Amino acid sequence: MKRLFVEGVGLLGPGLDGWSASRAVLAGKEAYLAAATNLHASDMLPAAERRRAGVPIKLALAVGQEAFMQSGCDMKMASTVFTSSGGDNDNVHAINGILATAPREVSPTRFHNSVHNAAAGYWCIAAESREPSTSLCAYDASFAAGLLESATQVSVEDAVVALIAYDHPYPQPLHAVRPIAAAFGMALILTPRQSEKSLAAIEVGFASGKVQESVMQDAGLEALRSGVPAARGLVLLQALASGKAAQVRIAYLEENHLDIRVTPC
Repeated sequence: MKRLFVEGVGLLGPGLDGWSASRAVLAGKEAYLAAATNLHASDMLPAAERRRAGVPIKLALAVGQEAFMQSGCDMKMASTVFTSSGGDNDNVHAINGILATAPREVSPTRFHNSVHNAAAGYWCIAAESREPSTSLCAYDASFAAGLLESATQVSVEDAVVALIAYDHPYPQPLHAVRPIAAAFGMALILTPRQSEKSLAAIEVGFASGKVQESVMQDAGLEALRSGVPAARGLVLLQALASGKAAQVRIAYLEENHLDIRVTPC
């Protein structure tokens, strides 16, 4: 396993309004109180683009911006990995409704927001970044796939990589067949070398065979972890918040998993 370093964290979800405000909750020092996700359009975007931004774009930009502000890294110079199990689920619902009626006319804004890398596109424009960007989807294993891809890029390319994961619920009737519990996003700034900003070292290993996943200590946070694909990363944030060495397991595809060793800096 290659050692990476976490230099910044972004977090936004039900009752989790930013990493700094949520660390004590994740560490079990304060009670978790569920509340609606505090969604807001990022000031990184011009006013016209803010009006067009859907939930996934708001989530991605909010957590990405928080993570970069904490790390002090230059967002223009970092590669990015975006991972989501569905993308813009509200837009998928709206387009399906349009295509099921006449006239079947999809607006250009809806169309360009429907692609899976829409959040990455908005980010690269807002951050003025020309660095490589990857957008992934792996159903319930989307966070694990994103972390594995990010760790590989840090190791092979010797690059600073921002991992940004996000998901939000589908409207009905899609919600009935693909329930996602809440709007949630998280971001990690991963670097190949330790600095004074490093929170912890992590070693990410791919392992075959099904194992018991790591879970959250709090029942409400565990419901969030199991109910939102992007929130599978909460167990890693729990380990980072504790400030203690930890071993975390996150399920991957085909009964494989990731073993993640966390060592505070």
